Parts: sequence; structure tokens; C-alpha cells
Amino acid sequence: MPSFLSVLLRGLLAGLVAGLIAGTFAYFAGEPRIDAAIAIEEQATHAEPTTGEDHHEDELVSRDGQRAGLFLATGLFGVAMGGLLATAYVLLRRRLRTRDDGRAALLMAGGALLGAVVVPFLKYPANPPAVGNPDTINQRTGSYLLLVVLGLVAVWAGALGYRALRPGAPDWQRAAAAVGGFLLVTAVAYIVLPSFHEVPDDFPATLLWNFRLASLGTQVVLWTGIGLLFAALLDWSGRDRRPATERSAGGGATDTDEARDGVDAPARP
Repeated sequence: MPSFLSVLLRGLLAGLVAGLIAGTFAYFAGEPRIDAAIAIEEQATHAEPTTGEDHHEDELVSRDGQRAGLFLATGLFGVAMGGLLATAYVLLRRRLRTRDDGRAALLMAGGALLGAVVVPFLKYPANPPAVGNPDTINQRTGSYLLLVVLGLVAVWAGALGYRALRPGAPDWQRAAAAVGGFLLVTAVAYIVLPSFHEVPDDFPATLLWNFRLASLGTQVVLWTGIGLLFAALLDWSGRDRRPATERSAGGGATDTDEARDGVDAPARP
């Protein structure tokens, strides 16, 4: 197995590239929805009766600056997630029942996507800027982060359920045990954590769900990219190590035999 530093560098590189790709997706799929939501918010603000005070505050960062910063944000987030995936890979690689490093990386990236993205999204989908009560932002953030942790626990429970059955159990029983363990933890998390219904009745439903799908799509692109790139880099590094191993195991003896034959050949009758 390669060193931790080698695996970490591959994870960071995969995360950076995947983050920039996800940023490109978010720029074209999400930014138009954000602009539309901001326009709705501004219309609602201008429609309010004036009280002599200026409700419009200068933006700390312009929309052009926010668009440019999108790539920086997704790139840095991708680097962080790639580093976490690489660390988890080093710690958990021996527990995965596969000898293929690339497949192991894909399984772990898929588990992270399911537990840290899909599970929270189904309970707390993303909302555009014009939606949400500022007074509940701390509670919503804390509940979301807790659900991310519980989503990963649900994936872990599914893996335990898959491995809990006897070695000769049919695959369908293992799959059923995995799904059951995952759904049990997820259902408990959904029931225990609070729900938030803060979308105004007059907010366009199409715009709301297009924004949510774009947000989910950005995360899917990010984690798919990290998984594929990280798996490819691990597979590439594994191919680089095999020839050297083969030379040290067998190739060296062959070269020695040929050298010995070349020296001894003239002395033979």
C-alpha cells in the first residue's frame, strides 16, 4: 500500500480538479436561479412601504465578485473533501472486501455522496437567497450538520448489516440487510430532527426546485469527479509500482543468469 502522503496528495489533486468542474456546473446551472431569486427578493423589498430609512444596503461583494469566488469556493471545498476521502481511504482500506484500489475509492466516494449529500438533501433541501427565516439560521445549520453526521452513520450501519450475515448467505439477503440498516438509522434521524417550512406560498415552485436540483447536481458532480479521479490516480500509481516489483522479484534473476551465461560462454568447449 502506498504511503499516506502519496495517497493524500492524490486525494487533494482529485478534489481540486473535481471542485473546479463542479464550480463550472454550478455557474451555468445554479447562478441563473440565484439571480432570479435575488430579483424576486428585491421586488418584494421595493414593494414594502418606506419609513424614511434606506432598506437597501450596499453589498459587501458584488454579484460579479460572487461569481468569480464560486470557483475558488468549490475548488477549496473539493480539496478539503478530497483530503478527507484520502484520509478515510488510508484508515478504512483494509476493511473493504476488495483488492482493487480503484473500486475501493469509488465505494468510499459513493458512500460519502449518499450519506453526506443525499440523506441531508431529502430532509433539508437547499433554498435560494430569498427563502428562509434569518432567526432560525443557527438552528437550521446545526440540524443540517448533525444530519450529515447521521447520514454517514447510516451508511456505516448499512455496511455493518451487509457484513453481519454468515459468509455463505445469498447476495440478496446481504443487500436487504444493508438497506435495512441504512433506512433504520435514516428514518430515526428524520423523525428526531426538526423540520423547517419557511418557503413563502407565493414563491415560484419551478424556480425553487430548479435551484435545489442545481445545488444537488453540483454535489453529485463534485463527488463523482473526486471518486473517479482519485480511483484513476490510485490505479495509475499501482501500475507504476508493479513493474519495479516484478523486476526485483523475477527480472533481476533473469538478468543475472544472462550475464553469467555471457561470461561463461567463451570458456565452454
